[in-house]
Amino acid sequence: MIKKVLIISPYFPPANAADMQRVRMSLPYFAAFGWDAEMVTVDEKYTDLLKDDLLLQSVPVNIKVHKVKALNKKRTAKIGLGGIALRSLWFYRQKINHLLKNEKFDLIYFSTTQFPICVLGAYWKRRFGVPYIIDMQDPWYSDYYTDKPKDQRPPKYKVAYLLHKYLEAIAMKHVDGLISVSESYITELRDRYPSLNQVPSAIITFGAFEPDFKIAADNKDKFNSLLDPATKNIVYIGRGSTDMYKAIIPVFDALSNGLNNEPGIFNRLKLYFIGTSYAPVGKEIKTIMPLAKQYGLQDNVIEIPQRISYYHTLLTLQQADALFIPGSEHPAYTASKIYPYLLTGKYLLAIFNAQSPALNTLKEYGVKNAYSYDATSEISLKINTFFKEVINGDLTIQEYDKEALKKYSAKNITKLQCELFNRVIGG
Repeated sequence: MIKKVLIISPYFPPANAADMQRVRMSLPYFAAFGWDAEMVTVDEKYTDLLKDDLLLQSVPVNIKVHKVKALNKKRTAKIGLGGIALRSLWFYRQKINHLLKNEKFDLIYFSTTQFPICVLGAYWKRRFGVPYIIDMQDPWYSDYYTDKPKDQRPPKYKVAYLLHKYLEAIAMKHVDGLISVSESYITELRDRYPSLNQVPSAIITFGAFEPDFKIAADNKDKFNSLLDPATKNIVYIGRGSTDMYKAIIPVFDALSNGLNNEPGIFNRLKLYFIGTSYAPVGKEIKTIMPLAKQYGLQDNVIEIPQRISYYHTLLTLQQADALFIPGSEHPAYTASKIYPYLLTGKYLLAIFNAQSPALNTLKEYGVKNAYSYDATSEISLKINTFFKEVINGDLTIQEYDKEALKKYSAKNITKLQCELFNRVIGG
């Protein structure tokens, strides 16, 4: 018998947001595992994210997508309510009240990092008796920035800190299931809320979605290349911040040494950091270039803080000579972006915190150059060798482990989600 899940994700195509990718990649496969999915999202005209209409090509035409309104950000931001979750909270409440009154749903699934919206799960459960699951793609309430300098904290941090602390407690008190990309997120929540030890949970990473590369290839003429064809280019596309410095420093150190010792060779190399700022258009700030300047690498490191569309990203990764993924100093950081990187088959350098789950995933795939930044002295020579292989063109197509390819496919990731859905509604 088919079951129905109502999925809550304030961001959804054509809005280009990282936190909706799990749902987008899973939608084609839910029905195969016995679940009929409907989406409830915020109309994209109320968001200020980059729009990518090509993302809509990956959404099955039979999926119902309900759209809600949101308050005007220009007005609400003046009182500290700029986030899409708080601006859409009332409209979500009204829309889903209507849906639950008129249709039967077996489950509500919050898959988003716009966590304040999850507080409505407790309300709908009390009023309509529908259980809910929260997907913890990132920590919700966190004291990570408490001891950080003010210039490294998000805007209005103190207000957000107290609000998240209060709302998380409400949502977690009544939640029926948890999904997380990292086991440490679940552990932290259970330490904070002991009742969660009785709640079903699953550690499920993001998945690799091969159809995206066909969409990118079919539309390649729509995008201009960002890379210098006269040099060898190593590319990273994703957010940038000071919490990634520990992973980037060994790379900059090796490049600096290479330029000092063998300038004729290493001047042929450029490192690109693209889409590093999530700030609105025109307000982007470079976070990697200040570090590059400390190493005198401003001629060999290019930072383009403006975000680019998802499929422009995939094409740029394919155009690169090699790829680089820096991890955060936060030990639970997994970097969902590793899966499209792996699907390119490009030569890859990855540096993470030793405790990051991403390192285990990369090793399962068989990635040769995946290291912990804690072993700086040991990886310096290996990074130098990686650079020379890129410069000299001594690269081979990456052959990844077949079992890992299957394990981390979007279809299998969807299967794992549905298994947890079944556990939750089965009591």
